[in-house]
Amino acid sequence: MSESKDYLYPQKWLSKASTGDRVAYELRMRIIAGIIESGTILSENKLAADFEVSRSPIREALRTLSSENIIRLEKTGAVVLGLSEKEIEEIYDVRLLIETFVFERLIKIDTTNLAMELSKTLEMMKVAIKYNDADEFSYQDILFHEAIIRSIGHSYITMIWNNLKPVMEGFILLSMRMRFKEKYEDFDRIIKNHELYIDAIKTKDRKLMIKSLHENFDDVQGKVEDLWRSQMLSKGVEAQDD
Repeated sequence: MSESKDYLYPQKWLSKASTGDRVAYELRMRIIAGIIESGTILSENKLAADFEVSRSPIREALRTLSSENIIRLEKTGAVVLGLSEKEIEEIYDVRLLIETFVFERLIKIDTTNLAMELSKTLEMMKVAIKYNDADEFSYQDILFHEAIIRSIGHSYITMIWNNLKPVMEGFILLSMRMRFKEKYEDFDRIIKNHELYIDAIKTKDRKLMIKSLHENFDDVQGKVEDLWRSQMLSKGVEAQDD
């Protein structure tokens, strides 16, 4: 792939990626951003020419995107399906379910090292804000939440997160780039939300954990207590939210 082109996905994040993965990340970003619209027919030959690669990594990239259900494979290319509003909401539902589950597990383990790691990452997020670097902020934000998810050592939760992460990265990148340009003042709130996460993890306070989920998932707040309560009740434990 040519390094001179303007890519939506940060190329510095892909230093160890295969050519096929690099194409997949960029195509995914263009589809999520709406630059490549639903219904568009993707030709292997045209993509190979556009990305200045052979058809083999193009096929690899298309197979990856097909497994994510954002394109449908055809004989010599693919049709873009995109993501509906319902599908986007469902992606955030899954992320909320994961973080709700992880928070409950964190109550039972030593979180000292995790809290220290998160504090260091948060400092890097603050530096990114200072230097107006939306991509670096997004990178550190993803690291922050991934550290929380991976901390409980749950292989299947990690597998779900890994499957969700590529599309979620696209949403976060586009959102943060927009906020840096149009809603820069919102980052004070975002930093405070992440500080709340750390406090909740340090204290293992369920009320604080629920509040931190509310603050981070402010567009799905109505679901937080329902998810938490159903998880607790499924274990026969009374939710401590009074």
